[in-house]
Amino acid sequence: MSGPAAGTAHAAATTDVVCLGESMVTFLPSQPGRLADVPSFGRGIGGAESNVACALAAAGHRAAWVGRVGADGFGDHLVETIAGYGVDTSAVRRDPDRPTGIYFRTATDRGTEAHEVAYYRAGSAASAMSPANVPYEELFAGRILHLSGITAALSADCLALLRELTAPRPGRPLVSFDVNHRPRLWRDGDAGVLLELASRCDLVFVGEDEAEEAWGIVGAEAIRAALPEPSVVVVKRGSAGATVFASGLRPGPRSSNAGGADIGSRPTHVGGAEAGERAAQAADRDTVTVVPALRVDVVAAVGAGDAFAAGFLSATLRGLPVRDRVRHGHLMAAAALTVPGDLTEPPARDHADRLVALDDGAWGRLRLGPGWTAADRAHEEVRTP
Repeated sequence: MSGPAAGTAHAAATTDVVCLGESMVTFLPSQPGRLADVPSFGRGIGGAESNVACALAAAGHRAAWVGRVGADGFGDHLVETIAGYGVDTSAVRRDPDRPTGIYFRTATDRGTEAHEVAYYRAGSAASAMSPANVPYEELFAGRILHLSGITAALSADCLALLRELTAPRPGRPLVSFDVNHRPRLWRDGDAGVLLELASRCDLVFVGEDEAEEAWGIVGAEAIRAALPEPSVVVVKRGSAGATVFASGLRPGPRSSNAGGADIGSRPTHVGGAEAGERAAQAADRDTVTVVPALRVDVVAAVGAGDAFAAGFLSATLRGLPVRDRVRHGHLMAAAALTVPGDLTEPPARDHADRLVALDDGAWGRLRLGPGWTAADRAHEEVRTP
């Protein structure tokens, strides 16, 4: 099958979110230090898109992960572990000729010079994904299709696949795209292609730091000006929180939660002088929502971006206003930051909803540490420094 048929239906989708990308077996250090000094490692799983699927499934949504793994023990472990979170893995393909990717990392923050990651993913089964060998019917079966820029960096075929999946066409589900710029993966490529892919999507997650590093674009407003097409652009600003540029969505809280998802309209793709005009129009029609980050006692600075995306998507599926979507993203990120690995049990929905409903002052006083997701009442986490 060379591509999805026009008009693929998703109105009666039984899946909320379909996530496509590479997942790998990750080896976590038993103690801090250089990779050369760590005596042993514990086995886990890691992969931006499968992380999102697992977090959404744990939060009560119907999530599916589509990927490609080797016909090996590591592939077995990945599929079984991801399925154990309640994720539908029935569309995962097994490659008899290529291995499942693995990687080792240190316990340090990914953003520091001391952080080390050793990837063994070249020639992996996932890097062989292409427009010719993925199950389009399953990919387009959900209300949302979630992708990331990591996939685009794996191979020319993977980039061609993302271009195919982000192409505008009738019946396309809402397409969510996390830029996820990984400099190491773009040493021999042009990370500028991530801007092209993002412009073709409906909802985009991008960090201020990665936009500057990948595209030379500085500041949230400049990022939105470069991406006028998506209905929603979420600019993550680290400890400063997140700024959301949204057209046609409610920015603040409402009194009740409807079941339908107010997820925005499809982008219109333009170029040249018209693109500049569209950027000005986007600025005029946008609602801009700024939501401060939470103070978190960090255990390991990994998995937070994927968790944030999952929290935001979860609230999007519930039709919550923009501010609440961002707050749910921050809470999911806090859950990931307060455990050693990429994945954790999210807070119960009613627990998270109580925290999200706090006034700005109480939200600003929140400080979350290890074990906070198990607390019975929201006020147990509210403490001053």
